[in-house]
Amino acid sequence: MKRRPRRTIPATLTALVMLAACVLVAISAIQLIIGQSPLISYRSVTDTLHRTHWNDTTILGAGVAAVLLGLVMLLAALLPGKPTVLPLTGGLDAGVTRRSLRHALQNTAASVDGVSRAQLKLGRRTIVARIRTDRTNTEGLTEAVRRALDQRLDEVTPLTRPATKIQLHATRNAP
Repeated sequence: MKRRPRRTIPATLTALVMLAACVLVAISAIQLIIGQSPLISYRSVTDTLHRTHWNDTTILGAGVAAVLLGLVMLLAALLPGKPTVLPLTGGLDAGVTRRSLRHALQNTAASVDGVSRAQLKLGRRTIVARIRTDRTNTEGLTEAVRRALDQRLDEVTPLTRPATKIQLHATRNAP
């Protein structure tokens, strides 16, 4: 179970552009049917297109922009994003959201004795924990946080276990 994020922004933008084009065509068609002058005149569009040449800079710029936009949208559709639900060992449908796993690990790191603040970044293959402490003697604190995070990961049992990296920042210096 690796649920991927939905590509809502590219899909919404594409749908809005297509909807706008369809609305313009429908309005022009309805105006022609009822005998009014259309919002977008077919003759003015064809006259403008007949006057332009393929080597005009506006045509080349529009073509390059369309190709780049198409490539960006194609890459957004094909490249996988970060999974929103991480699979767990055990059942077929067992999973945990990235957000809840990050919060659980952050709370675990913050609960270690001597840690004043913990920030956690959950990457694809690594967990980076930034730990702040008010202690002057930080000996053993990094190992204690690593043990607590490893114990919590043993309880959660993700299918692929990320590597743990601890960054310790002491606010006070030893005398």
